[in-house]
Amino acid sequence: MDAGYALTRIANARRGGRLALLEGVHALKHALRFDAEVSLALTPDRDALLALVAKLAPDLTGRVDALAVEVDADTWGRAVPRPLPSPVVAVAPRRVWSAEQVLATGGVVVVLEEPRHLGNLGAVVRVAAAADIGGVLVLGDADPWAPTAVRGAAGLQFALPVARTDVLPVTDRPLVALDGGSQGTFDPLDPASVLLVGTERGGLSPALRARAARTMRIPMRPEVSSLNLATAVAVALYRQRSP
Repeated sequence: MDAGYALTRIANARRGGRLALLEGVHALKHALRFDAEVSLALTPDRDALLALVAKLAPDLTGRVDALAVEVDADTWGRAVPRPLPSPVVAVAPRRVWSAEQVLATGGVVVVLEEPRHLGNLGAVVRVAAAADIGGVLVLGDADPWAPTAVRGAAGLQFALPVARTDVLPVTDRPLVALDGGSQGTFDPLDPASVLLVGTERGGLSPALRARAARTMRIPMRPEVSSLNLATAVAVALYRQRSP
C-alpha cells in the first residue's frame, strides 16, 4: 500500500467529511462487527495487534489479519500524532442518516441538545448501542462522527442510527424531557419515546423543554447537583427495563 495514499485518507478522516477515523482495537472491532466497510488499517506492530485481537475479539482475527498493514515508525508517527491505547488506526465510510430517518426507527431515540464535549457525546452513543435503542440525534454543531466522539463510543456509531441536525423535526412520538431541576417523575420510558437531554451545565433550552409531553427526573441526594451526561442517559434508558 502506498504510504502517501494511506496518510491522506487518515488525514481526511481526521478532518471530517465522509470518512470515520477508527483509533484503537475497540473502535475497529465494533466497526467490523457492525459491517462497516473498513478499507484501510495501519499498525506499527502487526504481531502485537493480531495477538491483541485474538485476545479481545477472536472472531475477527482473520479479518484484521487481511486488513492490517504494518508501517515504519515514521509513517505511524505521521498517521497518529498522539499515543493510542492499542496499535491500530483505520478508516471507514460514515453511515449517513437524516433526522427523520432516526426518528422513524423503532425504540427510544435520544436527542442531545448542543452537547459540549465530544467525548461525552460518544459515551452516550456507546450507552445507546448497549441499551439497543432506536438511535441518537444531535441538535447543534457537535459532530457525532468526529474522531473524539468515535473514540468515546468505541466505534459504536456503526451499531445504530446516529445523525446531526439543526432543528428537531415535528414528530408524533412522545417527547420526554430529562431535567434534573424539575418536579418530574422517574417513570419508565415508553419504547416510542424521544428522550430530550440538554447540557450538564444549562440543561434543555426553554423552547425544546416546552415541546415535551412530560418530564423525567432522576432521583439524587440533595447535595449532588448533576450526573455525567452519559451516566444520566444510561440511568434513564435502563429505567425502562425495570419491572
